[in-house]
Amino acid sequence: MNQEPKSVDNKPVVIELDAGKHAWCSCGLSSKHPFCDGTHSGTGMSPTVFELEEKKTVALCACKKTSGAPFCDGSHN
Repeated sequence: MNQEPKSVDNKPVVIELDAGKHAWCSCGLSSKHPFCDGTHSGTGMSPTVFELEEKKTVALCACKKTSGAPFCDGSHN
């Protein structure tokens, strides 16, 4: 079953992340948002895996409208 992602908030999640791989929730159903917890199973959606080379503060999209997933591009405005 394919469905549209659920908007979690109308502003980004600004968070400091360690270097390494991270899985951003693209469906909006995760209880660990903005990170994937596997809740997308059966939705036709999958997480966006991204890697940071160093510890960094990022703005992760919560509205699920970004064209630059997983990062906020201001589409919520």
